Amino acid sequence: MRRVLIIDDHPGVGQALELLLSLHDIEASVAASPEEGLALLEARPFGLVIQDMNFTADTTSGEEGEQLFRAIRARWPDLPVILLTAWTRLDAAVALVKAGAADYLAKPWDDAKLVATVENLMELGEANREIAQLREARRERRAALVRRHDLAGLVFGSDMMLSLLELAGQVAAAPVPVLITGPNGAGKERIAAFVHANSAARDGAFVALNCGALPADLIEAELFGSDSGAYTGAAKARVGRFEAADGGTLFLDEIGNLPLAGQVKLLRVLETGQFERLGSSKTRQTRVRVLSATNADLRAMVKAGTFREDLFYRLNLIELKLPALAERREDVLPLAEHFLAGRARLSDAAREALMAHRWPGNVRELKNAVERAALLCQGGEITPALLGLEDAGGNGNGGGAWRNLDEPSRETVVAALNAAGGVVSRAAGQLGLSRQALYRRLERYGIAP
Repeated sequence: MRRVLIIDDHPGVGQALELLLSLHDIEASVAASPEEGLALLEARPFGLVIQDMNFTADTTSGEEGEQLFRAIRARWPDLPVILLTAWTRLDAAVALVKAGAADYLAKPWDDAKLVATVENLMELGEANREIAQLREARRERRAALVRRHDLAGLVFGSDMMLSLLELAGQVAAAPVPVLITGPNGAGKERIAAFVHANSAARDGAFVALNCGALPADLIEAELFGSDSGAYTGAAKARVGRFEAADGGTLFLDEIGNLPLAGQVKLLRVLETGQFERLGSSKTRQTRVRVLSATNADLRAMVKAGTFREDLFYRLNLIELKLPALAERREDVLPLAEHFLAGRARLSDAAREALMAHRWPGNVRELKNAVERAALLCQGGEITPALLGLEDAGGNGNGGGAWRNLDEPSRETVVAALNAAGGVVSRAAGQLGLSRQALYRRLERYGIAP
């Protein structure tokens, strides 16, 4: 919204500012009194206000300007206001800036500085409005997710996880196999539990089996059960996971480790619901929702002949891709607070260290780090050192402030701003970033636009 309201009782000031701004494609309206200015603000939207501090002849106290500013702030709290005067004491202007004024410029003003300030404040206001709209949309999406689904204890803060759970909630209602992919420790079993909690089988058992944690010759017995004497050491009949999960959900983690013989039997169960215990000829029937997960490239395994193609397509009717924790950093602090459960508090430095860490071990690594810190701090404040992160102490990466090599450095950002005359949109274009992305970096680097 490139529209500015100028409130100044001096006609020459209003005309000069109106002309200056029009040269930069900014529409300006002029009001000669506080009352007229407030009426214009009520009548139409503006992106910024430039207001004088004195409106009565021979008055230099700035009280009139302060009253006008506070009236604007009370009615439009997010509207940027630039204070403009030749007489007001500096301490009064500083006090109003602390109270929320966007900036303070003295008459006579510097044209280039004033235009740069106006453009930056209007862009920042637009960015803030867009961010507020995104936050509201995210809040509404999350509220809708909570209304429709059982979160099953899941904690998250990122849009990536919100989108994933929205998709998982959709597929949960259909009794079809689901393949959950993602790196180790990212929380694939938690996603499976979410699908189960929102499925028609929610009242049945949720049975999990890690196919990578058992020897190949025992996996079949674990899945399908065994009769007495089926193998050495089998002294009595044993119920398998399919029987235990009958009427519920069976979650098969690390499905890529299932041997070919087990794959054939699993495919049969998925297609017919029938199986035999190891060492038995009796066919049994089961009704189980099968969810599987892997961190392996099953497509590559199919090409290599180590995973059956027909089973892959049977399992992969719906795929839920769980991103690594490093790709959803907005989840880090909510998860850390969840794991702490009020036992200790995170210092600001510890929060920065958590956000800067790469998390190669994903959520599992985060939980271990937080549990360790909570134990060592004995109910006090957690510092970066207590987290035990390799990059928390500055081992060659700037004190944990890790960044991608494609990320512009602080010096590069400052140079781009200087070259753009302080106008954020121009600097963003030079850096190949959006305005919002550059504002985030300005905040991160502690640079005032």
